[in-house]
Amino acid sequence: MEQLLGKEWDITPAGGATGDAYVAEHNGKKLFLKRNSSPFLAVLSAEGIVPKLVWTKRMENGDVITAQQWLDGRELKPHDMGSEQVANLLRKIHRSQDLLEMLKRLGKKPLSPQMMMEQLRSMLTGWSDEPLVKQAFAWLEEKLPSIRCNEWAVCHCDMNHNNWLLADDGQLYLIDWDEAMIADPAIDIGMLLYWYIPEEKWEEWLHFYGVELTDDLGVRMKWYAVVQTLQTLSWQKEKCAEKEMQQSLHFLQTILISK
Repeated sequence: MEQLLGKEWDITPAGGATGDAYVAEHNGKKLFLKRNSSPFLAVLSAEGIVPKLVWTKRMENGDVITAQQWLDGRELKPHDMGSEQVANLLRKIHRSQDLLEMLKRLGKKPLSPQMMMEQLRSMLTGWSDEPLVKQAFAWLEEKLPSIRCNEWAVCHCDMNHNNWLLADDGQLYLIDWDEAMIADPAIDIGMLLYWYIPEEKWEEWLHFYGVELTDDLGVRMKWYAVVQTLQTLSWQKEKCAEKEMQQSLHFLQTILISK
């Protein structure tokens, strides 16, 4: 990184799971640097969904470094997720044809419910002794024939409140697009609602987003929320994260008993 910017820049790790993100500072100027970001970042920047892309440079070893504008602000809190601003930005993302065409050009194919079930089946081979997981998988299989998507969209696939950045000027951004897929928008909507919004306020939030809470949408949201929670459980088991596994099992139970 130093040879890319010069020794006068102070470069420090920015945290995160991959260890490929850094903050660079010099004379009061700050940049957010990331190694090998997707080319998708350019169109996200152009649409104002992530902070502005300043430059992209290829290093001698083949790595690509991107620099984004550093914005002062804060991550959203869980109670912020019910806002109209969040719903509006997610609607903009899901309805963007430019984002969809870019992911297609990058070789992404729509992630169908059938594909998700096949992936999940292999991930859950070691869960035969957990009744709740078996119950959840059986419910997914029962509902699978009725899970259909009529309109594919670019989905972020990680609605955690920590991925939403509210800049000091009031502009909202959705960051960390490493898991982005072409999929049913209900993947994002369902997890956001189940995680953060009381069920009695779902219709109000969906009104902000621009759709009605139909029976079909309700089943799809629940189906994808169960899938994503089981995926999370599999990952947590690999990491031996016992406390987090118990929290996810409790969350799974909450989803299954919902309407």
